[in-house]
Amino acid sequence: MQVLKWLYPGMQVKRWLLLLLIAITFLSLSAAYFMVQLYREQPFPEIAGTLTLQFLPRPVRGLLFLTIGTLAAAVAFLKLNQSILSVVLPSGSGSIVDLVYQARNLRRGPKIVAIGGGTGLSNLLRGLKECSGNLTAIVTVADDGGSSGRLRRELGVLPPGDFRQCLVALSDVEPLMTRLFQYRFGEGTGLEGHSFGNLFIVAMTAITGNFERAIRESSRVLAVRGQILPSTLENLTLEAEFEDEKRVSGESAIPEARSSIRRVFLEPPQPPGYPEAVRAILEADIIVIGPGSLYTSLLPNLLVDDIGRALKATNALKVYVCNVATQRGETDDYTVQEHVEALVRHVGSPIVDYVLANDNLDVQMPPGSPSIPVRMNGVWPADLPIRVVLADVIDPSNPIRHDPKKLVQSILRLYYDRPSRERHSREKELEEAAGSL
Repeated sequence: MQVLKWLYPGMQVKRWLLLLLIAITFLSLSAAYFMVQLYREQPFPEIAGTLTLQFLPRPVRGLLFLTIGTLAAAVAFLKLNQSILSVVLPSGSGSIVDLVYQARNLRRGPKIVAIGGGTGLSNLLRGLKECSGNLTAIVTVADDGGSSGRLRRELGVLPPGDFRQCLVALSDVEPLMTRLFQYRFGEGTGLEGHSFGNLFIVAMTAITGNFERAIRESSRVLAVRGQILPSTLENLTLEAEFEDEKRVSGESAIPEARSSIRRVFLEPPQPPGYPEAVRAILEADIIVIGPGSLYTSLLPNLLVDDIGRALKATNALKVYVCNVATQRGETDDYTVQEHVEALVRHVGSPIVDYVLANDNLDVQMPPGSPSIPVRMNGVWPADLPIRVVLADVIDPSNPIRHDPKKLVQSILRLYYDRPSRERHSREKELEEAAGSL
């Protein structure tokens, strides 16, 4: 993709191309002077006059040679570019014109921040990367299960699993590299259960000296669109308190408790937010929270004080994407309202403008799945100043997941229709106020 930079403003390639053109012009003039001098001093056979078209007027000869030279240069330039691009650009990537057009459109896209973790966040990012190149994923660091948990305990690194999924989702490299990063070892002492991507990030951390730089360098290797940031660099533990007064420590242990969650909280409390993540939130045009596990993927980010304060301070459009299906051990039998109420209860105030929920409830859950579709429960509570938007955002082939394309289209529709919606709402408020006079 570096070839595309040749066509972007501000690059220094143009000046060197101009210098090359000037050099060729001077060399051509030099050759012309020598040939004229030689022609005047040395007799040439008559055939030389015929070959140099001396029987034609000079303006006609000049125009003819200019035409031939222009056509030859155009063909040479075209073939040279095709030869270079066939090596540099990935196979099946389309024409260079299409790629440049796409790249420039992505650069002009809105600044979007997606907050969460797990499969929900990576699924959203797959859709977002097709509409904007100004993406930031803010990822939870509370994961302590599976391969990530083992690496975290044994090596003292931040859990790499959610970062790996985001890297793969935003990657622009060949599918084989994506499969490599997702490959999970099925056997081997010490290797069984680990994914290659997790080990790669841990190795990069050791090479670069810190986790943040490791993610940046991994992003370069995978040609990632956007940036991936932790919500905090603190070594967090997520804890939960249940309605039966029981407490559980550890993100992976919370769903296993199979009890109604009253609240979750972080240890240590009030961890500092990652500065770049806070800056991205404050500069964003759109902020998307979710989809993902409400208590173990979304709230661990929002409970970081600096992240929560930035969300309250930003002027960005803020959308909470409600899950399309309940999650066993976390949100059993939850409605859309209960999802939002839990979010508000933990953060302390309604930090989003909209909640986007699925309204396609006709799909069948996979056989044996403990999940059920998340539904609206009657009238939206009057004390929740958040607008509800219902849309078909479900993936028919996997009814417990969102369809990335449908989801992103619904989010962008909210963003681009926002001024007219707010104006209409304001006009309606004024009409109601005038009618009460």
